[in-house]
Amino acid sequence: MKIIDVAGIKIGPGHPLALIAGPCVIESEDIVLKTAEQVKAIADRLDMPLIFKSSYLKDNRSSAESYQGPGLEKGLKILQKVKDTFGIPVLSDIHDAHDAEACAEVLDVIQVPAFLSMQTTLLLAVARTGKVINVKKGQFLAASDMQTAINKITGQGNDRILLTERGTFFGYHNLIVDMRNLKIMRDLGYPVVLDPTHAIRKYGVSSSDPRGGAKEFIFGLTRAGVAAGVDALFIETHPDCDGALCDAASMLPLQKLEELLKQAKAIDELIKPHLPFDETGLYDYKNYSGK
Repeated sequence: MKIIDVAGIKIGPGHPLALIAGPCVIESEDIVLKTAEQVKAIADRLDMPLIFKSSYLKDNRSSAESYQGPGLEKGLKILQKVKDTFGIPVLSDIHDAHDAEACAEVLDVIQVPAFLSMQTTLLLAVARTGKVINVKKGQFLAASDMQTAINKITGQGNDRILLTERGTFFGYHNLIVDMRNLKIMRDLGYPVVLDPTHAIRKYGVSSSDPRGGAKEFIFGLTRAGVAAGVDALFIETHPDCDGALCDAASMLPLQKLEELLKQAKAIDELIKPHLPFDETGLYDYKNYSGK
């Protein structure tokens, strides 16, 4: 399996659990900077590698009137300020292939949203930037189908790929995390990220409605995913979830983040010494029988 380098952070076999975290969408420079400061302080206390996440645009909203973010130019300026102020790499979603060049000037990781994970034009444009690409598995895809996204990206000469599990449709309005997907995607040869905050989203209900997410499952899904051997966690978090402008019902309250990460780190450190290795020193997942 490949080890992916994000601004000096190694993600993959033999390396500590990494964290991708931040508010769903950029609401203001003040909120982003305050959240980044607090998340970085937590990550520093736990000695956990951190990539800060917030989206300059959230195009998949239930209403045309819903807040979508500040847009490309203003959003990237704010994320650049996060990099300059705190010295941490940054990640944001991309929705349009025309944004790829501008994103590559600022972002350390460009993220392809789940609903766009099969969009050829977008994947090719992002691949050609040479940046690390985090592809979120579509809710409608089998884990093995992520090979098609990988092929589109590597066909452009870019193999700097992360794959994220964020749940699979279970009926019309629910998602379920099939832990087998973590191994299946890892067997494709790239580090795997678990996003438990999107996995507990309840579709068909506004993200500002408390019924729009089942936050009581975030801790359990996180523990299970880390025990299964994921390489990183993707946690959307906010200092005031009730007042958040996007995904209020599914983001983890910032005051709970440190406890979640303490548990995740303890599990990661417990299982890493027992994971199988092949002759190269990398985890031999394909030949591992579970014995």
